[in-house]
Amino acid sequence: MILRYLAACEHVKKNQHRRWLKPNSLRVNSIKPQSVSLKWLAGLLVFVGIWVCISANWSKFFPEATTAERVANLQELAPKSPASLTDLLVLPPSEVEHCDIALMDLLCAQGLPGAERLNVTNCLLMLDAWAGHVQVETERNLHQFRDNPGDFYNSEGYFRMLLMAAVVYEDFGIRYNPARMVMPGNIDPNDHFFADSRDIFIHGLIGDRRMGTCSSMPVLYIAIGRRLGYPLKLATTKAHLFIRWDDGTDRFDVEATGKGMNRYDDEHFKQWPFPVSDEEIRNDGYLKSLTPAEELAVFLSLRGNCLKEAGRRAQAASCYAAALRLAPGWNAGRTLLADVVDKAGVMANRLPPPPMPHTSVQQIDGPQEQSIGLLDPNPLQNIH
Repeated sequence: MILRYLAACEHVKKNQHRRWLKPNSLRVNSIKPQSVSLKWLAGLLVFVGIWVCISANWSKFFPEATTAERVANLQELAPKSPASLTDLLVLPPSEVEHCDIALMDLLCAQGLPGAERLNVTNCLLMLDAWAGHVQVETERNLHQFRDNPGDFYNSEGYFRMLLMAAVVYEDFGIRYNPARMVMPGNIDPNDHFFADSRDIFIHGLIGDRRMGTCSSMPVLYIAIGRRLGYPLKLATTKAHLFIRWDDGTDRFDVEATGKGMNRYDDEHFKQWPFPVSDEEIRNDGYLKSLTPAEELAVFLSLRGNCLKEAGRRAQAASCYAAALRLAPGWNAGRTLLADVVDKAGVMANRLPPPPMPHTSVQQIDGPQEQSIGLLDPNPLQNIH
């Protein structure tokens, strides 16, 4: 009897064991997730313990770098921006190609009359803020172009430039210096156009005065536009700078030195502010989109003009020579250089190589529309 009872118990145990092993057993299904959870929990605790041990001893083997050291390391990895004109002029051409046009302009203004309070960093920060404001206003009004593209030459580029002109004029209060408005036929070679650096470099537009000329206003627009990714170029004609939008399909010239903005093609700048022949265009490099190196040559020539006005002719000669090295096709540069070299008593054998086509200009005039009072029709009236 006892043996039969024991055999029956053994049979029950075997059946129970089989039920524990069945995949569909409710018992198995209820236990398995709990087992897995316990394994994950145990693994997590082991990982945390190891991490605590490593953290506690990390500083012994890998001392933490100071904040200054980390910043220095990041600066080593990031491209360096020139901090002075000297730094700028020793950059290789490949780095000049990526240099901010605003930074080049501001560095060329350092140390000039009117630039005594120039703070390059603050000016660049202001430009960044202005670009952000232009972007906000452009996006807010972009529906006007999308609703009526025909009102804007069916060109989104034109609309974006027009919006920028509206913001620069109305929100930032940028104006052409009325004291520098002169009709081309009434130009006085002794008008001291270049005497104050605030009239010819962009710090005069960013500072308290908010005034400039055709030497600085196009550069300001380009500096803001490039921060927004606009395909803007600086171009020259005789005694004038202007802006060009060129994205490969949409190309037009911009005059934005008055109240509002005017769109032109190259034919306009063959006549304004002075007539330019086809031969002069070929030989002197007018109406071409400048490279960054040629832009820097323009700024150096403006610096030279300002130094010459201040009687610092030897320094002016250095600027003209540096401009010629950057843009050896600058035909008029040798004339400017020869003039200051002769009057400064510098030896003639220190002159640069023979003249080649022109890529930079002297800025001596104001905008035609303002000079003769033709501020209307104003394209800004299309933007409400």
